[in-house]
Amino acid sequence: MKVAGSRLSARLPAFRTGMAITFFLSGVVGATGVLADDDDSNFRPGNLLVSRSVYDNNPGNVVAGTTLLPPNCVAPNCVTATDSGAYPFVFNNDIVDGSFGITSKILLDQIEPSGKFINSLEVELPHTSDRREQPTGNRIVTSFPSKSEIALNLSTDGRVVTFMGYLAPLNALDVSNSNTPAVLDPTNPVPASFYRVVAEVDAHGRFRFTKTNAYSGNNGRAAILNNKDGANVVYMSGNAGNGANPQPNGIIIGAGAQILTPAHAPLDAQPDPGQPTPVGSFNLTQLGLKADKIGKDTNFRGLTVSNNVVYLTKGSGGNGVNTVYFIDTTGFDSTGKPLACPNGVGLPGANATLPTAPIVYDATKLQTLGVTPYNMCILKGFTTTLAKTTTTSFPFGVWFANATTLYVADEGNGTTTFDPASGKFTAAAAQTTAGLQKWVFDSGLGAWKLAYVLEAGLNLGIPYTVAHYPTGQNPKTSLPWAPAADGLRNLTGRVNRDGTATIWAITSTVSGGGDQGADPNQLVMITDQLAATSVPAGESFKVVRTAGFGEVLRGVSFTPGTDRDRFADADDHRGDGDHDHH
Repeated sequence: MKVAGSRLSARLPAFRTGMAITFFLSGVVGATGVLADDDDSNFRPGNLLVSRSVYDNNPGNVVAGTTLLPPNCVAPNCVTATDSGAYPFVFNNDIVDGSFGITSKILLDQIEPSGKFINSLEVELPHTSDRREQPTGNRIVTSFPSKSEIALNLSTDGRVVTFMGYLAPLNALDVSNSNTPAVLDPTNPVPASFYRVVAEVDAHGRFRFTKTNAYSGNNGRAAILNNKDGANVVYMSGNAGNGANPQPNGIIIGAGAQILTPAHAPLDAQPDPGQPTPVGSFNLTQLGLKADKIGKDTNFRGLTVSNNVVYLTKGSGGNGVNTVYFIDTTGFDSTGKPLACPNGVGLPGANATLPTAPIVYDATKLQTLGVTPYNMCILKGFTTTLAKTTTTSFPFGVWFANATTLYVADEGNGTTTFDPASGKFTAAAAQTTAGLQKWVFDSGLGAWKLAYVLEAGLNLGIPYTVAHYPTGQNPKTSLPWAPAADGLRNLTGRVNRDGTATIWAITSTVSGGGDQGADPNQLVMITDQLAATSVPAGESFKVVRTAGFGEVLRGVSFTPGTDRDRFADADDHRGDGDHDHH
């Protein structure tokens, strides 16, 4: 039996594909919805799921010399668009409007681990609670140039994949820096407001959505559903705030690590979700350092769960520390400091459990101390150097191969220094920490140590061609349009039976485009000797897929329903097909 109003497209991924969606309502008392039979599986366990966004390339989306940015701006926050809505020129508008972005559709592509494309699921307009109603202009979208969005993560029981987006129309401008409806910042130059949304998709391609007022002024980036052992909460990472200091209380509590309970009702039937609910908080004062802008120490991007611990990364912005963090749930000492890290750096406790409720914070201290008590730690061994003083630490996605092996994607510094003689982005090519970092736990030191960095095959700083993409220089930047890899963003991995680990990752880029987040990037893969502590000979990244014209790749995970142990090496019989701002 097919799900009513639902289909998968098996066209080539560069073509327009479509699928109407139904809500995932199974097990909800009193819920109404169409459910699929057990044999109606749209995703096969053991495959990969890649999130992709496609811009519709309509020149009329923005009118050069006429469109005021941000939309509905109030002087003196207005600028005039310099370029039309044609791709990729439209993103030159980011040069004059630091909040510039444009919403685009989200697609989930199913591919075999070797890279063979299977089919694509488009996230379309959510159903209303009354099927007879006419649809509105809102749907679940991403901001096309926002490189940190639509990360994909399996739930803790492996049955669903989660990601984040916006409840907004297609081709809406500057949504990624808009307020959320219940958290309005009057100093934000972008006056519009849109809900951020957590999306869950199961193995049958059915969706459930939950709206949130978190991340006002910025973007939600990743989400993980904890649905094991009776739990039913979602962890989220992101950033908040696009206005002046001091920030409203809702901005401060709506940043960083958040938690919510998934909704069961259709989006239009969900009440306003109220104020954000933080689940983790960190402040530079935990390291004995002077506090900086409240709420910006937790500008988190990467998110994972391993061994009953939530881990997050910070890798952008000039505040705080760009490093790897974890949420400590083991309690506080007599002075109110986390037991796992009274000085801000530590290791998860042996009896750590996953959080199931928000922080009970002191609202009277928000403006001076932020969300207190602080319950997050920097993972011992990782840097504690201030972000404003480092040029070598930009962690993004993280994946634990086992309890003593951690792979960290570093996206690179984004520096666009270019040498016409060599034809390279030389700063990107010279990096030694960008790419895939392998960390091992040293039990003698009681800390994590960097073993080595895998870069071979990424061709850092070397431009590559994309069909129909402009050649030559962008006159607005005087740099080549052609993108080059600068490092890695989101990733996932699998431990193989032969003692190796295979990792798939999305590349970051440098280019002469107006916003590098809008560059057509790549999905790459590499297999590493798990026990190695120095770079093994012959290991090199292979490009699995390059985004086409008007496309970007964002997240990668295994398909919902995948059992990692059962499906290790499951694709070996399929061949070795060669077929990735704010």
